[in-house]
Amino acid sequence: MSTPDRTVAIAIDLGGTKVEAAVVTADGLVVEGSVFRAPTGSSTTRDEIAEAVRSVAVSAHAALGEGDRLAGVGIGSAGPVDLAAGSVSPLNLPRAAGLPIVSIVSEAVPAAPVRLALDGTCIALAEHAFGAARGARNALAMVVSTGIGGGLIVDGMPVTGVSGNAGHIGQTRLRSRTEGSPATDGTLEDIASGPRTVAWAQAQGWSGGTGEDLAVSYAAGDDIAVAAVRRSAGAVGEAIASVSTLLDLDVAVIAGGFAAVGADYIDLVRASVRESAVYPYARRVEVVPTGLDGRGPLVGAASLVLP
Repeated sequence: MSTPDRTVAIAIDLGGTKVEAAVVTADGLVVEGSVFRAPTGSSTTRDEIAEAVRSVAVSAHAALGEGDRLAGVGIGSAGPVDLAAGSVSPLNLPRAAGLPIVSIVSEAVPAAPVRLALDGTCIALAEHAFGAARGARNALAMVVSTGIGGGLIVDGMPVTGVSGNAGHIGQTRLRSRTEGSPATDGTLEDIASGPRTVAWAQAQGWSGGTGEDLAVSYAAGDDIAVAAVRRSAGAVGEAIASVSTLLDLDVAVIAGGFAAVGADYIDLVRASVRESAVYPYARRVEVVPTGLDGRGPLVGAASLVLP
């Protein structure tokens, strides 16, 4: 049911396993019954991905209420993105390289402004407006899941860069320092994401197959699972310490399914920040879990066009 004279946005979130669209209100609420999903994936063809985006956009547009005023369509996508071209080339969707997503959505939802941003930027916007980074001057918001992404708020404003890819913390390079094992060079995503952490544990002899399995083994105190989870959290903390050193962060917000692999995952990240930061000011960053219950990408995408 719509509210008379309510301003809303259509939000679209394109990721490695699905594309999702919804109607979002100006106060950050995802309208019940307006969420539509279609699968994506590394084996999905370019045409199938384009059709999935088009389909969810059309469905969300059809879900607008009679009294809704559409401010526009906001798109958040896994990166890299190209704001000037209105296209995306998600690393986890190789067949979608250069996908003209703004044109696709503009055709699906005519006569509405369409804005594109990196999914990490959208998450940072949502956390700053409605979530765990409210009131922060300088903030980092990141997702630890199938991949690792992030976005930045500096002096109260989102930082996107010319291309739109600022804040892509998952592709920064680290040298992991897991106690009792050789150091590993790689990107933060290579070292700390859910699938890569599972793969590392399997290489050490762990017999499980998924992140959920790893969580069970970790809770049971399995030595390899404990080492794997600590390796992931340690790398995330090291990356946050580096960003905090550069930007004097007030808060770092962590979202994503893999951040729930252990009840103390956030505590482990905090400990790593304290250990890794050289200067006291960089250690003052508050590391907190998301305040948005998984709706951050959609809410942030909507905020690109909402007043």
